[in-house]
Amino acid sequence: MNPKGDKPKSKISASRKLSLKMLLLTRACEDLEKERQDREEEKVRYLGEKLPPLQLSGMSLADLQTLCKELHGKIDIVDEERYDCESKVGKHNKDIHELKLKVQDLGGKFKKPALRKVRVSADEMMRALLGSKHKGSMDLRANLKSVKKEDVKQDKVLTSEVGDWRKNVEAMSGMEGRKKMFDTGGGAQ
Repeated sequence: MNPKGDKPKSKISASRKLSLKMLLLTRACEDLEKERQDREEEKVRYLGEKLPPLQLSGMSLADLQTLCKELHGKIDIVDEERYDCESKVGKHNKDIHELKLKVQDLGGKFKKPALRKVRVSADEMMRALLGSKHKGSMDLRANLKSVKKEDVKQDKVLTSEVGDWRKNVEAMSGMEGRKKMFDTGGGAQ
């Protein structure tokens, strides 16, 4: 260990590291090219086995029709295999997704600590939420709507004028009542 706590110096020089990286990259490129060529050769071999070259010259009409029927049969078989493979891949992808979700759920479980009650005043809460922007004390009662006593007296006068509710309903029924509501500014709104 270094007494200063720094990283220990590498025993390989920078130029040697660079040359090793270059060798690794060239080797990887060669391997990728070889894999691509192998895949191409495998594809040609597979197609040669499954679909031999067609000799159409000198065939009669009946022979051509049977050949077409055989080719359609082979196409149907290949389509069924492709569909089966696609459905298997879709099912496996769905299973993988579900298992990932289960792993996340299992990894995310932890014991929640018991919460305790903390008494905080409105000023302290505002200071915690707003930080230094909060100035002075906040009087929550000042924001409440105040009711004046004159308004209450006017409401009592209006209700006493109404009198019997049946007369009011009869007066307001029909089109004349609707007209009165609009003329008087909304009536009982």
